[in-house]
Amino acid sequence: MDWVNTAILGAVVMGVVNILDSHLLSKRMPGLRAFLLPVGIIHLIYGSLLFALFPLPGGIGMWPVVVAVASGILRTVAVIIMLDSLKREEVSQVIPVVYAYPIFVAIMAVPLLGESLNYLQWLAIVIVVVGAVMVSARQSPAGSTSWRSKPLLILFSSGLLFAMADIAGKYALAYISFWNLFSLSAFCMSGIFLLVSVHPHIIRQLVEVKQRNSVVGLLVFNETLAPAGIVLSFWALERGPVSLVSTIISSRPMFVLIFALILSRLSPMFLEWDSGKGMLALRLIATAMIVGGIAIIHLT
Repeated sequence: MDWVNTAILGAVVMGVVNILDSHLLSKRMPGLRAFLLPVGIIHLIYGSLLFALFPLPGGIGMWPVVVAVASGILRTVAVIIMLDSLKREEVSQVIPVVYAYPIFVAIMAVPLLGESLNYLQWLAIVIVVVGAVMVSARQSPAGSTSWRSKPLLILFSSGLLFAMADIAGKYALAYISFWNLFSLSAFCMSGIFLLVSVHPHIIRQLVEVKQRNSVVGLLVFNETLAPAGIVLSFWALERGPVSLVSTIISSRPMFVLIFALILSRLSPMFLEWDSGKGMLALRLIATAMIVGGIAIIHLT
């Protein structure tokens, strides 16, 4: 596959991961830290195996490794913010806002990479921001629609960190392979996850989880999909322009919305989902604005 199809496949896979993350956090796990502990262990195993199979190339120096580690740390913090939001918010509200991050890639590319944006591209940025605000809407029981600024700003901060991670990762990929970038990112993720979650009372919470076997099975399945999606994204990032790859990956909200809509019909208890036609229409329009606006940035 070329990098375009690889990035699309990565977005599809990670859309499934986000759906399962939301289900596990909102329905199955006793808390975010209890979720991060097994995820950290699984990613440590994957990272160690791939680091043994694909060691760092010789003679690259320390700077690319430092940048790759910085990319992994930034991505991990962004993931924690996103997962914490998934614990409290609907997945269809969280993911479109976070994955508006290519607007930050475009803005940072101007001073860092010497790129310039025309008026259509800046207009596209405005469209994306407005779409993100729309998708964060929530309908009250009385039927009124409101926006909550604090969650929106928190999600935008997650997107900014993802953008910084992609730019740092693209720099590092000029010196190391996408397998190396994944291994270093996995070490960063597992280290931070375990640092914040290893505690006796967290372990007790995991032991006392209801339907533990099914939870473990779903968790292992999800954390097998997640590295696959990340590797696909890094593979595309290594071979394609960071701005275009980020744009394609940001199509993830469409897949999340589609999967959430299907699950709301097949298994209404699987996800928290506002099934009102008005809110669904608003989110479809907002998601289309986000993806369409980001596409304009590069198509022009």
